[in-house]
Amino acid sequence: MASLFEAAGLDKNAPRPLADRLRPQSLEDVIGQEHLLGADGPLKAMIDAKRFTSLILWGPPGTGKTTIARLIAQESDTHFEQMSAIFSGVQDLRKIFDAARARREEGRGTLLFIDEIHRFNRAQQDGFLPHMEEGTIILIGATTENPSFELNGALLSRAQVLTLKRLDADALSVLLERAEAHEQRKLPLDEDARETLISLADGDGRYLLTLVEQVFISVPGQEEISAEKLVNLIQRRAPLYDKSRDEHYNIISALHKSIRGSDPDAALYWLARMLVGGEGPLFIARRLVRMAVEDIGLADPQALVQANAAKDAYDFLGSPEGELALAQATVYLATAPKSNRVYTAFKAAMKTAKTGGAHPPPAEILNAPTKLMKEQGYGVGYIYDHDTLEGFSGQDYFPKEISRQDFYQPVSRGFEREIEKRLAYWGNLRGKSALD
Repeated sequence: MASLFEAAGLDKNAPRPLADRLRPQSLEDVIGQEHLLGADGPLKAMIDAKRFTSLILWGPPGTGKTTIARLIAQESDTHFEQMSAIFSGVQDLRKIFDAARARREEGRGTLLFIDEIHRFNRAQQDGFLPHMEEGTIILIGATTENPSFELNGALLSRAQVLTLKRLDADALSVLLERAEAHEQRKLPLDEDARETLISLADGDGRYLLTLVEQVFISVPGQEEISAEKLVNLIQRRAPLYDKSRDEHYNIISALHKSIRGSDPDAALYWLARMLVGGEGPLFIARRLVRMAVEDIGLADPQALVQANAAKDAYDFLGSPEGELALAQATVYLATAPKSNRVYTAFKAAMKTAKTGGAHPPPAEILNAPTKLMKEQGYGVGYIYDHDTLEGFSGQDYFPKEISRQDFYQPVSRGFEREIEKRLAYWGNLRGKSALD
């Protein structure tokens, strides 16, 4: 009579995805993470010392987080318990902790692997702490999000964070060879198609093996297909880009820094990545306006005009025509002369305004609409700039209690070069006026 396990189709001969069938059986078989598993890697040190601590494995999908956790349980001879933070709650955790406590009394430890651990709220994360401290469990949490932002400081203080890297082309090539050896046939792809398949995987080993399995099923013969046929054959997933998560901010930062670094080609690439990933074009337009005033400023006053015009053009045209206006503004900003002197001057002025006291303006520059104000000296001594020979009086407009400040110091680039000349000219006049 078949067991319930066999009746459910879960015995060892049941069909399994290729990625599961090729799951490494030892830590030495894990690829692409040599910085963790190599001779000087922290995981290698744990294995050699036979001392395992709680870990947070941070990295992109398909880089081996679950596999590494399983293999650490194997190396440490602990019971492996796996759960997903997406589908589990407090009751599930209590059952696991109770079972782990009973297991510990029998002399065996428990390794609890939590996938997507950042999905647990702060209170749930705190619930792990006493069980980690008393040694009831070794916790290994997997996350694709930055632990600094998503996990409690108390939890992070009790676990070592290890960063997994996306798999490079060499590592993915090794996976292809393993798949071919397992299937005992070569992939029916020409060289270009093979490279395209690796590129489409985007550093995700599990996804690569899913594509490989699709190719083996769809192309039963040995005749090689081209890259073009391969792309038509498989359904490509959307690029990694979650508008509410880490990658969202990383790519925005890459766009901003590419523009600041005057690299229009890189800026266009990151702009395209944002659009392909589904980012809102008007959000991008707002960011371009910010870049125009923060990183270009008066070095090219037209930068702000271009950025605002791109927003208006997108509002008028919509997608996809309006996206070209965003591309034009991106190239304009990237190739414009750069200056952050208005940005830094404003920050300095804000700091002085907050810390320098609420001093009144000098009386001579104030209007005196009433007799009392005239009697108090309001407006006395004010020089109307247009009545001077140079159109510049050189008066001090700061409060009497604050010495003259030089917040704004333009760079010698772009239009600010002209502003620099004007300020130098007025500074010279101001100096002469002081001598008089």
